[in-house]
Amino acid sequence: MGLLLLVGLLLSVTTPAHAAGYRYWSFWDRTGPTWTYATQGPSTSVPSDGDVQGFRFAVSADSGDVRKPRGTASFTAICADTPARDGRKRVALVIDFGTASDAPSGETPPAGRTECAVVPREATTAEALAAVAKPLRYGSDALLCAIAAYPEAGCGDQVTGKGKGPARSDGGPSVGLFAGLAAIAVLGAAAVWQTRRRRNAA
Repeated sequence: MGLLLLVGLLLSVTTPAHAAGYRYWSFWDRTGPTWTYATQGPSTSVPSDGDVQGFRFAVSADSGDVRKPRGTASFTAICADTPARDGRKRVALVIDFGTASDAPSGETPPAGRTECAVVPREATTAEALAAVAKPLRYGSDALLCAIAAYPEAGCGDQVTGKGKGPARSDGGPSVGLFAGLAAIAVLGAAAVWQTRRRRNAA
């Protein structure tokens, strides 16, 4: 029982209080009333006339934690004043700049907006977005880093918690690593001690 208690105490010490997440623009497709996380990037997605797509800036720990775009998401409402044109398509875009808690230090997220992009039939989502929300900024790996110049810097930055600043990224050993190694050593010593105690009692 004493060993189990020790294990519990050590786990409570070495388990991080906040899982690391990443601050980035997520990309979404809209089908009826439902947002679905896009299976392609905006540079390869080719929407059709009448499609609704969205972008949301936020800190997310994993795919199940990603936040959906907020606000109006109806093609009829967004593109109501934009008539169809031969050889062109209309793509309704929802751009959600996120909340203050997800913003990089020193920056304030702009108000969310919707745009009706009118682009050639073969245009990608990235081209539709560039038509209505410049300037865009991309990383060296083609990751979308900024829409309408927000955020001013950074791209997919790792953070320690929801908007709580950069996580340790210097490549050095963390406190958690040392604590884990210490825990292994203590548990090993405890196991040896209990084994010897049982043998002596026998």
